[in-house]
Amino acid sequence: MSHSVAAPVIGAPTLPVIPLRELAPWALFFGLLATLVIFFVSADQGAVSLPAGTAVHEWVHDARHLLGYPCH
Repeated sequence: MSHSVAAPVIGAPTLPVIPLRELAPWALFFGLLATLVIFFVSADQGAVSLPAGTAVHEWVHDARHLLGYPCH
């Protein structure tokens, strides 16, 4: 049988640091994207709906139920 010895750990692992200046544009982009998605899912083709007709309502029908919006 052979014995193997692990090399000693010199320092603790460090986490990478992400500056806020690099993170802020991505957070803003995904925040606006999420707001747009919630708008289209929650719009019931009423006064605040951008497209006319029921196309958007039918595309997001299951998501409306999943989020608790009544639709019929």
